[in-house]
Amino acid sequence: MADKPTRRLTRPALFICDIQEKFRTAIWNYDKVILTTQKMLKAASVLNIPIYATTQNRPRLGETCSELLPLLSTAIEHVDKTRFSMWIPPISKHFSSSLPSEIVIVGIESHICVTQTAIDLLREGHKVYVLADGVSSCNREEVPVALERLRREGVVVTTSESWIYECMGDAGIEEFRGIAKVVKESSGGTKEVLGALLSKI
Repeated sequence: MADKPTRRLTRPALFICDIQEKFRTAIWNYDKVILTTQKMLKAASVLNIPIYATTQNRPRLGETCSELLPLLSTAIEHVDKTRFSMWIPPISKHFSSSLPSEIVIVGIESHICVTQTAIDLLREGHKVYVLADGVSSCNREEVPVALERLRREGVVVTTSESWIYECMGDAGIEEFRGIAKVVKESSGGTKEVLGALLSKI
């Protein structure tokens, strides 16, 4: 008798870093970051992956963008911070270094808050993924520099679709059909995002 299909990643988590209204006109390809984040949030809902979101200095820089707010209603934490890293007590209290998680990060800016979050997570013993189709900066030239540094630090730089399928690991799991639907519905946006954000990497 065949073994029951199981997921490849055992403790995945989704971090959404500072995708705020005030950055809308400042971030290179901001709208593409939103498209990928929407896809990741929908996949997280299907796969029951815990979501953690932050804003940076919300009174000054504004709330999380309106496109994402409806999808963040189930977030474990959606908190404001002044630290650049997302690894702050309201979030870190949900994790254990003795039980490493597989944490994927999307958001802005790639060379500041995303980088510092990733490095803090690595130091705590977690496996860290940063999505090349889900991060950006005000200056596009910062993005490939940040991603190269993160690779050297030990972060897995990948794409949203690759991570989603790695998270499942087996088409036999019951959630596969729901994920296939998410991927199909977002396929046009995925091509648009990859063509824009990965063209300079």
